[in-house]
Amino acid sequence: MAELRDCPTCGGFFNYTGVREVCVQCAQKEEKKYEEVYRFLRRRENRAATVERIVEVTGVTESLLHNWVRKGRLQPALFPNLGYPCDQCGSLTTSGKLCETCATALQSDLKAFEAAQEFRDAISESDAKAYYTNPNK
Repeated sequence: MAELRDCPTCGGFFNYTGVREVCVQCAQKEEKKYEEVYRFLRRRENRAATVERIVEVTGVTESLLHNWVRKGRLQPALFPNLGYPCDQCGSLTTSGKLCETCATALQSDLKAFEAAQEFRDAISESDAKAYYTNPNK
């Protein structure tokens, strides 16, 4: 069932059905911008264009360009300088929510945490087997 929402681009109302985040008019404008960006990138000399260069030439917003890459409409395999910001550090990545550096750091932190947890479990297990004597008796 559709719900009534405000379009984040123009502020108008539209029925949100889960397909688009913007109203029909803004979706059509975005599609025209996408076609312009895609035509620009299809030219051999522009395939290695950076995000900043694409924004400068086509006038599309950086966030819209990032959304197209995130959704898979623009493939980083075909256009190597495209990507979207890492959720943690902001550097460009082409897959997932984290860049390779942040993902590696997170994995090493998790391994360190698991090792510390195993150590704590081993100590608490050995304390349970210990016998205590009262030296005052």
